[in-house]
Amino acid sequence: MTTTAPKGRLLRGGRTVARALLVWVAVTGALRLLDVLLPGFRMTHWWQPAVCALLLGLLAAVGWPLVMRIAYPLAFFTFGLFGLLLLGGGTLAVFRTVPGVEIADLRTAVTVTLGMAAVGAVISSVLAIDEDEIFFRRAARRRRRHRHEPGRRERPPGVVFLQIDGLGYDTARRAIRDGDMPTFAAWLTEGSHTLTRWHTDWSSQTGASVCGILHGSNHDILGFRWYEKDRDHVMACAHPTDAAEIERRHSDGRGLLAGDGASRGNLFSGDADHVSLTMSSIPVLVPKKLLRRHRDRLGAGYYAYFANPVNALRTFAVALVDVFREISASVRQRRAGVVPRVPRGGWYPLARPGTTVIARDVVVSAILGDMLAGRPVVYADFLGYDEVAHHSGIERFDTLSVLRSIDQQIARLHRASRLAPRRYHVVALSDHGQTQGQAFSQRFGETIEACVGRLCGGSPPASAGKRRQAESWQINAALAEATKSGGLIARRLRARVEDAECAEDAPRTTSGAPGAVTRVAPGVVVVVSGHVAMVSFTEHEGRVELETIEREHPDLLPSLVDHPGVGFLLVRSREFGPVVLGRDGLHRLATGAVIGEDPLLPYGPHAADLIRRVDTFPHCADVMINSRYDPDSDQASPFETHVGSHGGLGGPQQRGFVVHPRELAFPGEVVGAEALHRVFRGWLTDLGHAPVETPVTEVVS
Repeated sequence: MTTTAPKGRLLRGGRTVARALLVWVAVTGALRLLDVLLPGFRMTHWWQPAVCALLLGLLAAVGWPLVMRIAYPLAFFTFGLFGLLLLGGGTLAVFRTVPGVEIADLRTAVTVTLGMAAVGAVISSVLAIDEDEIFFRRAARRRRRHRHEPGRRERPPGVVFLQIDGLGYDTARRAIRDGDMPTFAAWLTEGSHTLTRWHTDWSSQTGASVCGILHGSNHDILGFRWYEKDRDHVMACAHPTDAAEIERRHSDGRGLLAGDGASRGNLFSGDADHVSLTMSSIPVLVPKKLLRRHRDRLGAGYYAYFANPVNALRTFAVALVDVFREISASVRQRRAGVVPRVPRGGWYPLARPGTTVIARDVVVSAILGDMLAGRPVVYADFLGYDEVAHHSGIERFDTLSVLRSIDQQIARLHRASRLAPRRYHVVALSDHGQTQGQAFSQRFGETIEACVGRLCGGSPPASAGKRRQAESWQINAALAEATKSGGLIARRLRARVEDAECAEDAPRTTSGAPGAVTRVAPGVVVVVSGHVAMVSFTEHEGRVELETIEREHPDLLPSLVDHPGVGFLLVRSREFGPVVLGRDGLHRLATGAVIGEDPLLPYGPHAADLIRRVDTFPHCADVMINSRYDPDSDQASPFETHVGSHGGLGGPQQRGFVVHPRELAFPGEVVGAEALHRVFRGWLTDLGHAPVETPVTEVVS
C-alpha cells in the first residue's frame, strides 16, 4: 500500500475559478459554432453566446440536481436520456428568455444540450475535473487538515473489497497473463499484491458465497433458488423479501461491514450502515419486520451520480456502445457457428448495459464517496462479467472486453484509495468461478424438470427451457430503489421486480406473497440453480428416504444415474445415511465407503465434505442432482440455458480468487465462504479495527 499521491493531469488544486472560466469560454465557442452549423438555432448579437453559456452553466449546476430529485428513476432506466430531455426543455425555456436568440423547438434544444454536455465532458477530461479529480483534491485537503489536528490519532487502514462476480481463478490468471487485466498484472509485478485461490461451497453461486463472506454463515442456502417444503415456497436470493429473510436468518448484527461500513451492489448488506443496490435492504419491497436498521436515504447513490449531467451523457453513450457490442458479438457467434451458445435476442441487448455500464458506474461513484467519507470497510459487487459470461462464454472476446472495463474501474478506485482521508487496502476477489458447456436442454432436448417429471409419471412440456434471470438482480434492486413513490407506475414497476425471479417453478402473487409452486408431476417439485437441480416430494413431510423413492418412483433414480448429463445424486438412505450415487459407483458419506468407482473423484478432494455438510441442512431436497463434469474437456452442461454457468461442483466454478496486499496474511487453503469470512474478519482485527459491540442475536436457520 502506498500513500504517495498521484499527480494531476494538467491543472492543480486551488484553480477552480480558472477551470470554470475555461469551460465557460469553451461552451461559448461551441454555441457560436452551433449558431453557424445547426438549422433552427440562431444568435443575432455577439454577446448572446457568452450570456447563454453562463445561463446554461447555472441551469446545469442548480436546475439539474433539482430535476433529478424527481426524474432520476426514469433517467436511470433510460440511461440518462429522460434527464437530458428535461434539461433540453430547460434549455429551450432559458434561451427563449434571452432577447434575439432563435431556437426552433425541443429537438433543437436537446441537440444544443447534448453538444454542450459533450463539450463539458471533453473539457473536464482534458483538465481532469471529473469526479475522480474532485475526489482527489477534496481528499488531499481533508488529509492536510486532519494531519495538523492536535491529539488526533491515526485511524487504522480501511479495506475496500471489490468483487468481480463469477470470475474464476483460472480465468483471472489467464486474463492477467494476456493483458486483459493490466491493473492486476501491475500489482503482481510490483509485488504489492498476491493472487490466491479459494474453494467455494457445493453451492457455488452468489447467494451462498456472499452471505457466507459478509455474514459468516450460509447454512441452509442450497442454491440461488431452492424449495422449502414446510412452507411450500421457492426461495429466491434475488427476490427482495426472500433476500431479506435470508439475511434475517444469518445475520447476528456483527457482519463484515458492521460499524459504519458500506455495501454497494450486493445481495446482502453484511450489516452495513450505508447501502445501495442491495437486494436485502429495499424498504419499498421488504417488510419492515425484516429491515434490520436505518440506512442511507433511498436512492442516494443514483442521485449523487446522475446529479452530474456529464455523468448522464457519458453513461448514455457508453450504454449505447455496449448495446452495439452485444448485438455484434451475437451476430458473429451465429455466423461462425460457435458452440456452445444461447439465444441472445429479445430485450437482452438493451438490458445488458444495466449491469455492464449503469450499475457499474453508480457503484464506482458510491465507492468514491465512501472513501472520501473515510468509511472503514466497503464491499462492492461488479456483476457485468458474470452476466455476459452466462450468455457469451467465460473467455469469449466480448466477455473479456467487459472484464477489461471492470479492471479500468478498479484502477480508478485504487488511485482514489491512495489519496483518501484514511489509508486503504484494496482487495479484489470473486464469489465463484464459471464452468462452460452446452446447456442440458440444448444437448438432450428437454429440461431437467421435464426429465424428472416424465420419470415420475407426469407430462410436463418438453420445452427447450427459458433463461432465468440468475444474475440481473442488481437492476431489479435499482428499479426498486428508484421507484420509491407510491404512485400507479411505481406500483407496477415494483410488481415487475417482485415477479422478475419467478420462473415456471416459482410463481408468486404480485404482492410478493408465496403462490402455488408448480409441480412437474403429481407431488413432485423440481427447482434448478445452475449446475444443481433439487427434487422434492411434497406428499411426504421431511426428508424422503431412498427406499421410499425407489418404491414410489422406481424409474427415477436408475434413469438419472445413467443419464449422460447427470454427474451424481445425493439421497438419504434409511440403512446407510447420506449416499452419493454415480453411474459406476456409490459413496456412503457416513462411513466413507466407496463401492465401484467413486462418483466424486472428478469433483475434487473437498467434494465429500461439502456434500456431507449440505445433507445436514434442514431444507436439503430429497434428491440433489449435480451435472456431469468432464475433466478432459473441462466442460459441464448446466441445467439452465447458459454458456458459462455455476452453482454446483465441477471445474472452474469451484475456484474463486483473492488478490490481496502481501502484508495481509492468507492461510494455505480456504474452503467455503464462511472460512473466507474468517480470513477477512482476521484482517480487520489485525489492522486495528475495533470489534462491533452489537448484542448477538440468535441466528435462525
